[in-house]
Amino acid sequence: MSASDSFHDKTTAVNQMWQTDFTYFKIFGWGWYYLSTILDDYSRYIVTWKLCSTMRAEDVTNTIDAAIAFSGVNEKSMPRLLSDNGSCYISHELADYIGEKNMKHIRGRPLHPQTQGKIERYHRSMKNIVKLDNYFSPGQLEEKMKEFVQYYNYERYHESLKNVTPADVYFGTAERKLRKRKMTKNSTLKARKKQYQNF
Repeated sequence: MSASDSFHDKTTAVNQMWQTDFTYFKIFGWGWYYLSTILDDYSRYIVTWKLCSTMRAEDVTNTIDAAIAFSGVNEKSMPRLLSDNGSCYISHELADYIGEKNMKHIRGRPLHPQTQGKIERYHRSMKNIVKLDNYFSPGQLEEKMKEFVQYYNYERYHESLKNVTPADVYFGTAERKLRKRKMTKNSTLKARKKQYQNF
């Protein structure tokens, strides 16, 4: 099932937005590497990520290109992009790219990280696990990131999403799962009530 088949038709009405940001890791013998991520604001789904050796506008545009390719959005349904005011995000190069892609760019207020609270929270959760290990090559870190993103998107339940996964919301299966849970809960309660009455 593709993202474009199941999710994006439903999110046009809720003003789809992507949050993007960089965070950094030190790789032994290699120095600092920077993780560029795009998170879907509505579902918290990690649309794409890229491990970069720099934090240039080109790294941002490459990440956006990958997100567009994965999600299947087109010029008529391009999401808004929310970022901070880092040098790569305020560059003319990125502004030209965003204009060409028919996107709208929103930048958070300086010194106010709460604006990007969802991706900041994701970074904290991710680093609490990924940084437990040491990495001696970019490839090692990329493998760990693949594992974590798979877990985060498809296995980790979010209280803010009514205890379903980002993938459930992103791909439009959340409501079906919630209905099934409710039915299971109701049938369990009926069975317990019947069992209690038989004592």
